[in-house]
Amino acid sequence: MRILYVGEIVGKAGVFTVKKLLSTVRREFGADFVIGNADSATGGAGLGRQHAVWLRKIGIEAITLGECTYFKRDIVEHLPQASYLLRPANYPHGNPGRGWRVFTTPKGPVAVIVLLGQAGFPRVHLANPFHAINDIAKRAREETPRIILDFHAATTAEKETMAYHADGLISAMIGSHAKTLTADARILKGGTAAITDAGRTGSLLSVGGQDPATRIREYLTGIPAWAKDGTAGLELQGCVVDIGDDGKAIGIESFRRPLDVPFEDGAEPKA
Repeated sequence: MRILYVGEIVGKAGVFTVKKLLSTVRREFGADFVIGNADSATGGAGLGRQHAVWLRKIGIEAITLGECTYFKRDIVEHLPQASYLLRPANYPHGNPGRGWRVFTTPKGPVAVIVLLGQAGFPRVHLANPFHAINDIAKRAREETPRIILDFHAATTAEKETMAYHADGLISAMIGSHAKTLTADARILKGGTAAITDAGRTGSLLSVGGQDPATRIREYLTGIPAWAKDGTAGLELQGCVVDIGDDGKAIGIESFRRPLDVPFEDGAEPKA
């Protein structure tokens, strides 16, 4: 089974880039299933219902979220009905949405899990993800040995620690949140593929996908500013993971695909 993971989609520029490039990239790699992180897809923080529906229509079969899960009010209402959306599983029991799910693919079932790290998120304090993965992976294995973890964490140390902690429990640990593609894709001793961060989709010539000038002004003045989306240097980043029938990873590679057409505002597909 080949899984295509799309690095964190940032703003309208990110959604536009997915629309233009995803089908081509999927064909290029021959992917059986597509996962994409969309925690910053709407205004650079969170995911709105319209963008969620658009991204699903474009071809992302499992959309993962992070610490911005509940930032947009309309997505809170949409989460219980949208089985393709996954928020971190270590949110309190009873919160809207689901933290993991087994999806059907042409090559059989695959489980997708989302967990949020504990460091660097002052507004969100969730249960210990290291305890959570032990329990969830055990439950997921009752249905499939192929298990993908999107670990949305702020620090390199926590993501690398999770990779080694989960080695042998899951097929792949894909780090997200930093929005910077790392060069450490590898397969660990127990058969788990890992990458510290799968990068971002949207503007590469930006600060995490957002307008550099606004961010510079914020650092110079200390006054919080809501940056607008960056639109220069559009690129789709991510990784591809190959998984054997036993659930062990047999390959992982990161990729970058630039978009050679300019951003067009309002060009998203209609739901």
